[in-house]
Amino acid sequence: MGDTRKKSRWWIWLVVGLVVFCGLPVTFLAWGAYSLSEGSRPRPVDCAEAMEFARGRLPAGAEDARCTGTHWQDSYITVDFRMPRAGVADWLRTTYPSGEPPVSCDGDLCLEADFGQALHVDVKVVYEDGGTALVHLGSFDV
Repeated sequence: MGDTRKKSRWWIWLVVGLVVFCGLPVTFLAWGAYSLSEGSRPRPVDCAEAMEFARGRLPAGAEDARCTGTHWQDSYITVDFRMPRAGVADWLRTTYPSGEPPVSCDGDLCLEADFGQALHVDVKVVYEDGGTALVHLGSFDV
């Protein structure tokens, strides 16, 4: 009678082994690169939470507030808003009493405040027409 031998399918196991051995590390590298790129993308955040992070509060006359946050190893929060020009100096003095003017300033009024090695806050104010001021606050932890 005829001898019916099964054909060897060793090549299937070789392909499966290569996919597992080479494909999994490549998949993890791609996932890691995607996670890094998504983690460093600025996203909208609640302005009350953003100002709490920066150890302050929005002033009473603040308008057009936009707040974004970037979180990965460090957190970086930006807050932009408009307020009456007359109240800017008082707001800065009460919100960041330990703040100092930086060495250079490309706005009309600037302030830096350090909270130990845990948090740094930069404030830049640009005076606009009509008695308003555009405030840009950036804060990050280290």
